[in-house]
Amino acid sequence: MEFTSTRIEDVLFDAARKGDVGTIQELISEGVDINIQNGRGFTPLILASYEGHYEATKALLDAGADVNMQDLSGNTALMGLCFKGYADIAELLIARGADLNIQNYSGGTALMFATMFGRHELVRLVAEHGANQELRDSRGFTALEMAEKIGNEEAVKVLHHEV
Repeated sequence: MEFTSTRIEDVLFDAARKGDVGTIQELISEGVDINIQNGRGFTPLILASYEGHYEATKALLDAGADVNMQDLSGNTALMGLCFKGYADIAELLIARGADLNIQNYSGGTALMFATMFGRHELVRLVAEHGANQELRDSRGFTALEMAEKIGNEEAVKVLHHEV
């Protein structure tokens, strides 16, 4: 495939957003920087995982994508999908070394995002893999305190180890 009219990096970002594994693999074979960041700091891995593209996420990880890179707000791929709710991709990222305790620039963590957005399966998954439940965001809340404040009873039970 010829990529002359568009910057190769733009093609990679587009392929990641769409889950186009073939194009991603072709670009990787041509030596594109898979950890490149766009104007918002998103990497191809962040985009692919956020859009729910398991195979594209796996292809990027297999090629050496940095699972813990942060965007301009300090968010990681794991944080983004804890917002969206893709447990299968979360399991993949965790298996590939995602740091469960990275905090974004507001102090938010993957566990906090899963809690805030009612992603109970992800609350359980991240907590069971050792997320630090004592971390506090910039407002001073832990994930448990957030769950209590917003009335997320399922997350409260998980974080209290009741289920």
